[in-house]
Amino acid sequence: MPASPIDRRRLLALAAAGAWPLLGSAPARAQAGWPAKPVRIVVPFAAGGTTDILARALAPELGRAFGQTFVVDNKPGAGGNVGAAEVAKSAADGHTLLMGTVGTHGINQSLYPKLPYDPIKDFAPVTLVAGVPNVLVLNPAKAEALKIASVPDLIRYARANPGRLNMASSGNGTSIHLAGELFKARTGTFMVHFPYRGSAPALLDLIGGTMDLMFDNLPSALPHIRSGKLKALAVTSAQRSAAVPDLPTIAEAGPVPGFDASSWFGLLAPAGTPADVVTRLQQESLKAMGTPALKERLLAQGAIPSGMPPAQFAQYIAAETQKWGEVVKVSGAKVD
Repeated sequence: MPASPIDRRRLLALAAAGAWPLLGSAPARAQAGWPAKPVRIVVPFAAGGTTDILARALAPELGRAFGQTFVVDNKPGAGGNVGAAEVAKSAADGHTLLMGTVGTHGINQSLYPKLPYDPIKDFAPVTLVAGVPNVLVLNPAKAEALKIASVPDLIRYARANPGRLNMASSGNGTSIHLAGELFKARTGTFMVHFPYRGSAPALLDLIGGTMDLMFDNLPSALPHIRSGKLKALAVTSAQRSAAVPDLPTIAEAGPVPGFDASSWFGLLAPAGTPADVVTRLQQESLKAMGTPALKERLLAQGAIPSGMPPAQFAQYIAAETQKWGEVVKVSGAKVD
């Protein structure tokens, strides 16, 4: 099994994970003939973002493995809560899945006063698909005009001009949002946050000059960085990314010691989904991400494929919930 893309030390504090109802009260075996119809993978963000990119990369591989169509269905809104809630209320028959994120299953329960779903009770974790660093990007024209060529330049300008910079995100509660809030808290700066319904529309406004900067998932920002439409300053992970090895981490460039605000994406099913359906989905996802073509494609986009089994994924989510709850508290981020 490929190694988890996330620091394994985070998996040590997992005592709370034992209460996770991986399969609810599901029968031990699935109905014969599953899947009997197309399987829907709900992406809780707009098309074009990293969640969407990963779902559309994995869907055809699963379709070939199971001999049935896997359809990606974008349901954006409320930092991923709209799509997640829809899957939580869907039939637990293996025909509706969620491409969940660190936002829907690690951040939102600490950030929102009330969620329309329970991230623990309403879902059966299937597999962690990939870990992804975020990247700090600016509109190139704005960066040149403001003489911001590095993270220290950005910190100096933001401190001297509080509220003058507009910071886009893919939505309240996403790791993109929290990366920005954590950066503000750690550097003593204030930038105005503008949440969008996904990375793609936020990037359009950033490229167009309506927004000044953004912390985006690397896969969705990378094509624009390579084309020169965006100026990248640093990645938010603890280590540099192999996809952009010359780009420093924020901890290196800031310096902002210990800064780490990476993202992850994984498949989840409604609670009560039959155990063997969950197992088969994880096994075929692992096989798909281990194929040279898909693995190379994901790595080239800055994503690190995983494929961990359901129980380990449940433990990982528990650890991430604790971690991001602390980040929300430290950053002071709030969503009404």
